[in-house]
Amino acid sequence: MDVLLQNPMRGIVLKVLSVCVFLVMQTCIKLAGTEMAPGQVTFYRSAFAIIPIMAFLAYRRQLRGAFYTKNPLGHLKRGTLGIISMGLGFYGLVHLPLPEAIAIGYATPLMAVMCAAIFLGEKVRVYRWSAVFVGMIGVVIITWPKLTLFREGGLGSEQALGAATVLLSSVLAALAMIQVRRLVEEEKTATIVLYFSLTASLFSLVTLPFGWNELPPRSLILLVLAGFCGGVAQILLTESYRHADVSTIAPFEYTSILLGTIVAFVLFGDVPTVSMLIGTAIVVAAGIFIIYREHQLGLARQAARKASPPPG
Repeated sequence: MDVLLQNPMRGIVLKVLSVCVFLVMQTCIKLAGTEMAPGQVTFYRSAFAIIPIMAFLAYRRQLRGAFYTKNPLGHLKRGTLGIISMGLGFYGLVHLPLPEAIAIGYATPLMAVMCAAIFLGEKVRVYRWSAVFVGMIGVVIITWPKLTLFREGGLGSEQALGAATVLLSSVLAALAMIQVRRLVEEEKTATIVLYFSLTASLFSLVTLPFGWNELPPRSLILLVLAGFCGGVAQILLTESYRHADVSTIAPFEYTSILLGTIVAFVLFGDVPTVSMLIGTAIVVAAGIFIIYREHQLGLARQAARKASPPPG
């Protein structure tokens, strides 16, 4: 059982650090080039993430217990959804400007609200549905200039395919989040994190006969570094939620768009478009409103439980 330590400032710092390290991971993948098969990228991202994760679990003396699971099929489902989502997202990351790939990925929490209503039967009231609708308008504003490239270049338009794959990646990531919610009811966080990295590595390795490319040493080093950073970032993210509430930490995810825009301009010369900035502002506002509503509903549920007399 994980011990929760209320220290909001430490939680915020860990969250921002995780955003920074995830950004380093994404930057390494973009710098590695465009000649990589998606399964090749996901393998390095998953396999080398296991190293810091296992080291951290060993340090916490949780490694042996992390391998015990009551629900192997649940981990298989989560791994399948997660690895396909990751592969699609990495394809889009390689072929889109970094800020646009990050901004389209912000559709994931919006999709998660819809998936929770459909698959978990969660009650989603008009406020959150309105925020989802507004947020999706923002997503359309970001992606539409890219998707219209299908008319000019057909299915061969890499930027159009990139936008479509990141959007589809967000849908699958939301479904993976739903599966994680089911897993946490009976599984430890360490078990979920470890089994995802293991299953993702194995699934990625299956794609080896289907077109992995021989990569130069520079690309290999960047992919190994990306995987290691992914594992470190996952640890930082997990630890951040041990020190503060989700509603306190979650909004700091949106610092990635500011940092990503700076990195993209410095390293790749990418300048954000007006439509991308407008769409991102709408999506971020909708996401923060959903987080706020979740926080308010959580407080209301706590007050209701305190007001209810004990049974008996």
